[in-house]
Amino acid sequence: MKAPVSPDAQRADRAPVGVAASAGLRIRVTGAVQGVGFRPFVHGLAVRQGLGGWVANEAAAVEIEVHGPADALDRFLTRLRTDAPSLARIDAIATDSAAPRDVRNFVIRRSGAPGSASQPVPPDAGMCTACRGELLDPTDRRFRHAFINCTDCGPRFTIVAELPWDRARTTMAAFPMCHACLAEYADPRDRRFHAEPVACPQCGPRAWLESADGTDRVEGDRAFESARALLAAGRIVAVKGIGGVHLACDAANESAVAELRLRKCRSGKPFAVLVRDVADAERIATVSPEERRALTSSARPIVLLARRPDARIAAAVAPGRDTLGVMLPSTPVHELLLAPAPGDRAGIEFDTLVLTSGNVADEPLVILNSDARARLSRIADALLLHDRDISTRADDSVVRMFEGREMPIRRSRGYAPLPVALPFDVVPLTATGAELKTAFCVARGRSAYVGPHVGDVRNWETLVAFDDAVRHCESLLRVQPRAIAHDMHPDFLTTRWALDRAARDGLRAIGVQHHHAHAAACIVENGLGGVGSGADVAPPVIAVTFDGAGFGTDGAIWGGEFLVASVHAFERFAHLAYVPLPGGDAAVAHPWRMALAWLRRAGVDWSADLAPVEAAGAHGLAAVDAQIRSGSNAPRTSSIGRLFDAVASIAGVRQDVSCEGQAAIELEIAARATGGDGRHGAYPVPAAAVGPLDLAPLVAAVADDVRRGVTADVVSARFHESVARLVHGVCIAVRNERGHGDVVLTGGVFQNLRLLGRTSRLLRDCGFQVHSHHVVPANDGGIALGQAAVAGAVLRTGG
Repeated sequence: MKAPVSPDAQRADRAPVGVAASAGLRIRVTGAVQGVGFRPFVHGLAVRQGLGGWVANEAAAVEIEVHGPADALDRFLTRLRTDAPSLARIDAIATDSAAPRDVRNFVIRRSGAPGSASQPVPPDAGMCTACRGELLDPTDRRFRHAFINCTDCGPRFTIVAELPWDRARTTMAAFPMCHACLAEYADPRDRRFHAEPVACPQCGPRAWLESADGTDRVEGDRAFESARALLAAGRIVAVKGIGGVHLACDAANESAVAELRLRKCRSGKPFAVLVRDVADAERIATVSPEERRALTSSARPIVLLARRPDARIAAAVAPGRDTLGVMLPSTPVHELLLAPAPGDRAGIEFDTLVLTSGNVADEPLVILNSDARARLSRIADALLLHDRDISTRADDSVVRMFEGREMPIRRSRGYAPLPVALPFDVVPLTATGAELKTAFCVARGRSAYVGPHVGDVRNWETLVAFDDAVRHCESLLRVQPRAIAHDMHPDFLTTRWALDRAARDGLRAIGVQHHHAHAAACIVENGLGGVGSGADVAPPVIAVTFDGAGFGTDGAIWGGEFLVASVHAFERFAHLAYVPLPGGDAAVAHPWRMALAWLRRAGVDWSADLAPVEAAGAHGLAAVDAQIRSGSNAPRTSSIGRLFDAVASIAGVRQDVSCEGQAAIELEIAARATGGDGRHGAYPVPAAAVGPLDLAPLVAAVADDVRRGVTADVVSARFHESVARLVHGVCIAVRNERGHGDVVLTGGVFQNLRLLGRTSRLLRDCGFQVHSHHVVPANDGGIALGQAAVAGAVLRTGG
């Protein structure tokens, strides 16, 4: 049930119309239309058109009945779509005639009971301009209220427990509205008309700052003032926001950032930087118009920007990178950390703060106050908490721009769990994703709901968080799965979880090959997987699937794949030739191991003038030699991600990594120093573009360049050009043999903008239609979408 509404407020909810009805309509609107101010919008639209009737949230739609002159009904229908709230996403509007009635008012009815149909849940929305103005206005009754929101902004997905979207079904149910808030809630002229999380300092949640040992506590503005003073003094503060707890410190303080890395056990992975506004972002990075739109969008993602050389940011924020992950405040809490209160005794002005996930390395994001005290008090010097519960985790999303469009790196807060359209109806099912950057997917009908980023599911704590998130989304979206899709790798915890659940709940378990899932995700998000009449299916595409690792159908580790694929099936047309992965996971952590394997494959001596040989030392050389010779702990791999690591090692860029993709990212950065594409030439690539592709001659040429003193930036530029030309050549071969003209570029390696951009241009120049990712990540964070599509196709065709 909704929070109680007074009789006066109920009367205010009605607007007199005074027009005799000449026609009637029943309208059903589906999509992301609950929790986005859609009912207040409908109310205002109907009143302006002189119509009577009602609007209500139901379990899977917004239902409307309107009565009035036919021409007014026509205008109403047109503007229902064209003028909808910015946060709304309409999938369909269905209409039916209704018996005309002489209705003289238009009301918002109480919501219906929860049903069995799925209804998209809106993601959380960053603070709007109007709320920010009130937050910082000393004359406003919500001045410095850390939980200010309206129908255009505020928490949604992270506070809802059940649909339809009503206050009583959110974590705001614990905060009854005061008379003033209730009046706003019931006033059709107010921006907070039917804004379910509405609150104020008198009736809303409370924030406070407590010391890590729990001995001291301050509330209200003093909490923010004290937190700012601690940050200015180089301390670390845990900050509870919308989707979880962050860890914050002064981004310009080198020792504070270094201490945060030490306590959090995060040695190399970059931290995000919080700034107050776009002007502050432009002081530390270059910001294009497209990047500005992303920064200021309602999603408020972290946006990867080119760092300015003179940026006043500690080197330890993003070591070895030429980019910064920058974000604007997504909540009033974060805004208040950057905005001093009037009369702030400390007189502190912050330009930037580090804002990173509140967890120890490899653990799930903290959302409970009790967990923050238990798990973060060893990292943070103080904790800025509040008493509004978080229903489900939602870490910060990360995007970068490619060809003027967002390219997601991590899809979570602000985007999840908005649905992605599937090309055909699927039975209710759940897809688990992979192991790294895990995000799950629940699907039903033609909608695939990709959940928020969970993280690397490699331990019990993260697996529990994964299980909680899956169950919550299944319940929220009314998906009772009849099948569960999973990666084919038998040792992934997500695979074991899927098989255990399938056996326990009587579900069908469907294993989906890793790179087929990558391809299917890109096919689906680009609308290439549609079905025709009868049994006809969309034609296959050329799927270039480049990543670090994926379990292959032959038991080897794939990662340099050229597939001819649809969501229904795939064929492995070509791939990189197998080389040993000496030491297994150790080769991922130490690129010099992969370099030695490739040098051996290329017939290049392991001489001391090569960086990986020096890095290995006598013991490392002996160990790798033994592993390659015996095949013990040296599985075969076709991974191009590991080839990037090898070239980075040979070129002297990096020999050991502390976070995923570090060597390859720094190799890409080296190439950017050379300017445009192709000017430095390329290394040899195979002329025959089928079957195993032997890149040993390329590696030999890289080693020869290094021995001749060619700089790492030129080596990297030539290598990137070579890989782009390889892709071009294989795609030409596929088109000549099969006639396919659509190419999807997918897998984590295609987050490399140098490679993605050059490859795309080469392919377009010879007539290919090139598709990449703009909805889900190219990395493993998008794989669950592909798994859901493939599993749906299997079940649809009776496979």
